[in-house]
Amino acid sequence: MPQEATDAGRQPAVRSRAEAEPHRRQDVLAVVAVTIGIAALILGWIPATHFFGSVFGAVGLPVALYSQMVSATTNERWLNVIGMIAAFVGGGFALSNGGFSI
Repeated sequence: MPQEATDAGRQPAVRSRAEAEPHRRQDVLAVVAVTIGIAALILGWIPATHFFGSVFGAVGLPVALYSQMVSATTNERWLNVIGMIAAFVGGGFALSNGGFSI
């Protein structure tokens, strides 16, 4: 049993390929998804800017869904889900305040 207590038999932690390589496109898409989602949420909440909120919501949701599809790490997925929810809720607020009507 003493040999089991030593660290001699342990393998070093292996990093996945996704963690080892930089993936700037996925990072940028995740940040864009969050930014558009928060913009849709803020603009949809304000009744005077309902048109822009609905546009940002209609653009932000597909961007976040695509970004979720190509994401490589858990951190990117967290940002994508936050952006998705913000774009959906912001678009809903904007539609309740007048939607695409000018």
